[in-house]
Amino acid sequence: MINLAGLNLNELEDLTSELGASKFRARQIHNWIYLKSVKSIDEMTDLSKKFRDELKKVARVTDVKIKVKQISSDGTIKYLLEYPDGQCVETVLMRFDNRANLTACISSQVGCAVDCSFCATGKRGFIRNINYKEIIEQVLTIQRDTGLKVTNIVFMGQGEPLLNLDNVLKAMKIFNEDFQIGIRRLTISTSGIIPQINKLADLGIHSTLALSLHAPNHEIRSKLMKIENKYPMNELHKALKNYNDKTGHRITVEYLLIKDLNDTVQSAKELAQYLKDIKCNINLIPYNPTEKNDYQRPSNKSIMRFKYLMEHSGKKVTVRLERGADIDAACGQLRGKVCTAKKTTPQE
Repeated sequence: MINLAGLNLNELEDLTSELGASKFRARQIHNWIYLKSVKSIDEMTDLSKKFRDELKKVARVTDVKIKVKQISSDGTIKYLLEYPDGQCVETVLMRFDNRANLTACISSQVGCAVDCSFCATGKRGFIRNINYKEIIEQVLTIQRDTGLKVTNIVFMGQGEPLLNLDNVLKAMKIFNEDFQIGIRRLTISTSGIIPQINKLADLGIHSTLALSLHAPNHEIRSKLMKIENKYPMNELHKALKNYNDKTGHRITVEYLLIKDLNDTVQSAKELAQYLKDIKCNINLIPYNPTEKNDYQRPSNKSIMRFKYLMEHSGKKVTVRLERGADIDAACGQLRGKVCTAKKTTPQE
């Protein structure tokens, strides 16, 4: 049985040709899947009943199930999705009262091998990569369930996107061409996988790159992020500069603020120096509590002091508006708690 979700127009044309139908039927199916987000073939009402019956013999819309759905007091929706092999990932729809944008925060892996000390996902360990159709299914599931059109996509859910880059790039192509989401509305986040950042620079990818930096120096970053020991900040700086030079795009630097660890005046000064020649915007993220660590959220006074110091360095700085913390849907809280499975070793 073929899943229609995830097929591009050429693949749908091949399918309709095999069923003795025209390419026009493929275009109709394509619109029903990506622009109207139907749940079943029976909803494709501009197809004849006879053709729908023939199509149902060989295809279905999806085989992904919503295992758990949670709605936050702020309107954020978190889904725990189950794939046919029993593996689960979480994906989040974020809504903002004063904006028309609907942002899907999606996962690129089941679990994560990077194991940052502040992040719940890494505690689960790495299980497997998600293929590009499974990535696409996360957004389609949101659209099918809510009847809303996702306008922005961020790869900031479970997993390290650059350790599953081929599937991420295939999914992004479909988001851009089939979902008709502008390329600059697609954001890839990374903990700093240097070879893959350089690969993105060489490919000239025009999506937004977000770097999870979270520290002003090697000592603090190595405490927070094990990846620092493999790809240290001095080498990472070269990769960021290379990305700026080759793409001409600004990078979004994500910086998690943790009380008394990296929110000090000295940390701000060191961070400003590190980013001095990098074209970037800075997104400050007040820490969201997770299990198994003693980190604390800084005071609002400390957050605003850090913001002021970074703005004084000449950078554009925002403080991330927290969404979904009451349902563990905020930054660093995604884990997929219901499902567990055997861990494997990721390829880097």
